[in-house]
Amino acid sequence: MNDIAHNLAQIRDKISAAAMRCGRASEEVALLAVSKTKPASAIAEAIAAGQRAFGENYVQEGVEKIRLFRENGHTDLTWHFIGPLQSNKSRLVAEHFDWCHTVDRLRIATRLSEQRPGDMTPLNVLIQINISDENSKSGITLDELDALADQVAALPGLQLRGLMAIPAPEPDYDRQFAVAQQMAVAFGALKARYPTVDTLSLGMTDDMDAAIAAGSTMVRIGTAIFGARDYTQ
Repeated sequence: MNDIAHNLAQIRDKISAAAMRCGRASEEVALLAVSKTKPASAIAEAIAAGQRAFGENYVQEGVEKIRLFRENGHTDLTWHFIGPLQSNKSRLVAEHFDWCHTVDRLRIATRLSEQRPGDMTPLNVLIQINISDENSKSGITLDELDALADQVAALPGLQLRGLMAIPAPEPDYDRQFAVAQQMAVAFGALKARYPTVDTLSLGMTDDMDAAIAAGSTMVRIGTAIFGARDYTQ
């Protein structure tokens, strides 16, 4: 039981230290606990340790967890969809999640907006940037951002909150920082255009320090909290 609580405390300390090193307040960086493939019992441990925001990559699995915790009275949790989204799964995300980090085309954004129930607040969305230009990754190029942001911001069922990226793995801190800096510049420009924009979802276990130094406002941490994932299930 103490493992997850201990891991969360360590990650929070690391976030605070990284923020302090670059003159930022630790409160400026939110921690998103990536709970994909992890059992509800592990999430319950994280909740007991004070964690309230969780990220899921698989729609069906995420919806089951959201339902379970809401039925058990946990209405104070925030659920973020952070995986690639197919059109046929958009309704489930629109109806259950609070955030979607992976909007990268107008078609998906339009579906999410139309499928968001009227009695719910608009779905918070981030536009995913393929910052390392990898064929295997979702996301748009920075050149395409302005046009898509205009379209997304106009959709009534959505609230444009910012940007997300999954940079290619890079062991060198300076190169991690250079990539994160590109995202931070784009984020700053977007923020100047839209009053709702306040979130740069950038940084995972291995590049968190560089992301925070560049200006990330949300880091996505899974393995360092919950341990290694078992994909054989």
